[in-house]
Amino acid sequence: MRETTREIFEKHEIRKTKEQKKIFREYLLGYARSQGYDARVEQAGKNVHNVIVGDPKSARVVYTAHYDTCAVMPIPNLITPKNVGLYLLYQLVLSIFLYIIPFSIMIGSRHVFNITGSNALFLLLLLGGYALILAVTYLMMAGPANKHTANDNTSGVTTLIDIMTDMPRELRGDVAYIFFDLEELGLKGSKGYAARHKTLKKKMIVLNFDCVSDGQHVLFAVKKKANDLADKIAEAFPPSNKYSVTVATKGVFYPSDQMCFDRGIAVSVLNKTKRGIMYMDKIHTKHDTVYDEENIEFLKAGAIELVRILSE
Repeated sequence: MRETTREIFEKHEIRKTKEQKKIFREYLLGYARSQGYDARVEQAGKNVHNVIVGDPKSARVVYTAHYDTCAVMPIPNLITPKNVGLYLLYQLVLSIFLYIIPFSIMIGSRHVFNITGSNALFLLLLLGGYALILAVTYLMMAGPANKHTANDNTSGVTTLIDIMTDMPRELRGDVAYIFFDLEELGLKGSKGYAARHKTLKKKMIVLNFDCVSDGQHVLFAVKKKANDLADKIAEAFPPSNKYSVTVATKGVFYPSDQMCFDRGIAVSVLNKTKRGIMYMDKIHTKHDTVYDEENIEFLKAGAIELVRILSE
């Protein structure tokens, strides 16, 4: 394991509070500058801070990852990028599971009133159910941090750091890096950046590394306006004995920061069922502990090669 990766796991794996994120940003700025990069923090809204390394305006490609930590949940988020119907069904079931008790209390309050005739008890149950809905929503958005973030998204952060470190000097002017804040709270960092840089939002090529350390099936989810890059991506990231590579230009959905950019491309690494369904699980729970260093090395090598191809 690289020293930078080890240090992040030991000192910065949890990046949720203002102070935790501030300390991590200071570490990131210091490391980037020690490698000869220009680096700065750019505010993208109230309490939203992105870290910019290099110059996105002149870069041929921009590599991104979100650095914030999600709240811990009792059951994992499940993502099936090439099976959108299954993904939506799971989100529905997850919502029902999380909200079934408070909604049941609210619905039951009317029955209790019909039986007892007590306005006080009716209001108590109704307001109690409503309070539980607010509590569940709060815990999902701002609850205790997940202490285990190997895949989501320490893996994306360390991938960018490794690319930065090993990028040949002659190619460094052709690439920039953005570490987005608050992806877990509605893509706030990337939305804020796109709103402040409307020209870049339309033209810059964004490869967003999100959850790349658990699995052997590499997926590039390519937005329509970036379809012209599909062949170049396939050339830069050829499959190997260990990894399959899918460059998907349609029938794919991956919910992350690349969605805010016209030429956005999501990069994730997934597992696959016996029926061939690509999926990601464990994230947002205490089981998010899988960190395959070979995944990071594979993606780093491909990312450097893609810069080389785009620079020719």
